Amino acid sequence: MSIALSQNTILEDETVLLRPLLESDVENLLEISINEPETWEYSLVRANGKENLENYIQLALKAKANKTDFPFIVLDKKSGKYAGSTRFYDINFEFKTLQLGYTWYGKAFRGTGLNKHCKFLLLQFAFETLGMERVEFRADNANQRSIAAMKSIGCTVEGVMRSHMPTCDSELRRDSIILSILKKEWFERVKENLKIKIQ
Repeated sequence: MSIALSQNTILEDETVLLRPLLESDVENLLEISINEPETWEYSLVRANGKENLENYIQLALKAKANKTDFPFIVLDKKSGKYAGSTRFYDINFEFKTLQLGYTWYGKAFRGTGLNKHCKFLLLQFAFETLGMERVEFRADNANQRSIAAMKSIGCTVEGVMRSHMPTCDSELRRDSIILSILKKEWFERVKENLKIKIQ
């Protein structure tokens, strides 16, 4: 893991604060976990209910220990409440690439602009501090809300991988849409366009 990405890594602006996810954050996310199970409709690893949330966090922290992922918990500064979680994953410093995903928020925080603030901070850190050349995003091709959110921050659609992976329903497989932002695109247009949207 890069020195720039340490246990103390905190990203924040006037609206949101992202800090490293901890085992104890089960309590901070439990209300969403119990009351909003539809949040994980398209997720392979679900965090609905306390047991699933504990497992979700354990898997995230194990991947962090293996230096492939870096999960964050998201605090909405306006309400003072924890809104959800997001992470860098499939981090590859040799190739200067990573994926940004495992992003979910409680209903009260969707459509508020919080996601754009998070993505600005994460993308800025990925390109300007970690020196990444490419940030990739993936989603279930049926998850129109997630795809629209990725397009709205400036992602370019690259294509769809058919029958790419299983779903929680073992009888079904999902098609995965692939989107990305390149370092050059970040500095040429995406950064300024996103900055305008979060002002």
